[in-house]
Amino acid sequence: MKKFIVIGKSGQLAWELEHISADATNYVSIVCLGRNDIDVLDYDSALSVMREIDADAVINASAYTAVDKAEDDRDNAFALNSTAVGIIAKVCKELGLHFVHVSTDFVFDGLKSSPYLPNDFKSPIGVYGASKSAGEDELLTSIPKSSCIIRTSWVYSVHGNNFVKTMLRLMEDKPELGIISDQIGSPTLASGLARVCVEAAVERVTGTHHYTDNGVASWYDFAVAIQELGLEKGLLSTGIPIKAISTSDYPTPAARPSYSVLDKSSLVEALADVELIHWRKQLSSMLDELKSRIE
Repeated sequence: MKKFIVIGKSGQLAWELEHISADATNYVSIVCLGRNDIDVLDYDSALSVMREIDADAVINASAYTAVDKAEDDRDNAFALNSTAVGIIAKVCKELGLHFVHVSTDFVFDGLKSSPYLPNDFKSPIGVYGASKSAGEDELLTSIPKSSCIIRTSWVYSVHGNNFVKTMLRLMEDKPELGIISDQIGSPTLASGLARVCVEAAVERVTGTHHYTDNGVASWYDFAVAIQELGLEKGLLSTGIPIKAISTSDYPTPAARPSYSVLDKSSLVEALADVELIHWRKQLSSMLDELKSRIE
């Protein structure tokens, strides 16, 4: 049985990874380490903790993801998204561990009009994206031959705070909603991402790859689908008007890429068994699970 360390404990991805371990005990054993278990900014401390566990690989599911807050909290964003990645990479090098690191579509500026390839030029337009890009560089500088970067986008799950759960709440509380229609990407169910991370660790995949659910959507498209399926499954009591608005109608501290669809071809080649499912089908599955937890 393979044993993997997951850096992170409370986030959506870490939660899904822990459940993979619980559901597949004959396949892989996962140890999730939260901030009270490991100090990822202290090399000696991290080395001591990870050496004691005696694992085969590390999956980094921890990140500073408060995109808007990062604009005024640059030091902390870079500490967790870049400095910590470099430290974990050095520990992995010392212990001979494979390292799977999760990154983001925000490393791109969104000016491209076709899906981004893994080797496309990075040009982040905010602190969050810049810090994640710097973390990728730290990893590739330290252990390029024993690491894998998986970029993803628009992650959601039944656990934690995310766009889907926020929309369901607002659709019950508000008479109408205005949702941005000129930011285009691909929603990603965290459970699918978790499975890909585990497979990448098992197969010791290297290089930079992309993973999202299939299909393309705007945030407006995503919200409309959430309402349609929410009503169908009885998670919403009534429908409300949803208006398509532009990014300029809803200014935020951090700029977002207007187009961040990711090309997944290299990952499909690296992991022959990876299953790519359309985001709407994945959304339906997530809402079914959410309903079962409520009932």
